[in-house]
Amino acid sequence: MLAPRDSGVYVDATFGAGGYSRMILGIGGTRVIGIDRDRTAVAGGFALVEQSDGRLTLVEDRFSNLAEICIAEGVDAVDGVVMDVGVSSMQLDQAGRGFSFRLDGPLDMRMGNAGPTAADVIAKASEAELADIIYVFGEERHSRAVARAIVAARKESSITTTRALADIVARVVRSKPGDIHPATRTFQGLRIFVNEELDELQLALQAAERVLKPGGRLAVVSFHSLEDRIVKDFLNARSKSGGGSRHLPEIRQAAPSFKLLTKRPVAPGEEEVAANPRARSAKLRAAERTDAPAHATDGLPSWPRLSDVMRGG
Repeated sequence: MLAPRDSGVYVDATFGAGGYSRMILGIGGTRVIGIDRDRTAVAGGFALVEQSDGRLTLVEDRFSNLAEICIAEGVDAVDGVVMDVGVSSMQLDQAGRGFSFRLDGPLDMRMGNAGPTAADVIAKASEAELADIIYVFGEERHSRAVARAIVAARKESSITTTRALADIVARVVRSKPGDIHPATRTFQGLRIFVNEELDELQLALQAAERVLKPGGRLAVVSFHSLEDRIVKDFLNARSKSGGGSRHLPEIRQAAPSFKLLTKRPVAPGEEEVAANPRARSAKLRAAERTDAPAHATDGLPSWPRLSDVMRGG
């Protein structure tokens, strides 16, 4: 979907282990700007930087800043942007990062090295705020019971480890054999909230729209419904033309800034899932930039925000 071509300039907005960048650099003359807020991921890419003969630049930053990063690197427009959003396998597999309820470690969950941890949120947020966070971002139906249990438990002692939180959730969220772990949705909600992932995604999509040249491509892989809905709504809104109906006058609407390449999300096949079980929920959507100007910046939804909770607002 990205269709990298010789001498093109591309943004790997979620560098991770460098898989996308490595494939793009395999096309002669390409240049890649790789972005990751995780310092460990950036450090892990230094060998690829050396192998690339100056064609790969790595930047430790949030991908919502990709337009400013491109300008700082002397690039006004790019041929493609790829995003693989959400937590990475490397982060999940490191107990010390605090992402996994299966591995005991500090309750951190930060993709970067700054800002409040999940333990800070658990300690600071009110019961109502915790319920909202877990319901909105984790889509947990039992969010109120989970929040109530967390508040009761933290009165006895601080909740600072993944095991402690997972045990608290498991006492109030029952699961049947074959179901996902009872703490799955609570951990998802906290992780998304701590890293402001949905706001970051919306801002990154808008930034990609600004930096892609006509004919440039955007490819986004997401792993759960909240992310996929944001990508779907963004691309649908940016690819529509016209408006109104035969009964109402036509509404003046910005010209489409994208042409859809995927009417429906592309899912992994059985062979890919067998080789990489974590790919089972992946959805790929892609679009090609038109020559129309970027649309006006979208407002962000009014869901719980980290800054409000941490200042007690």
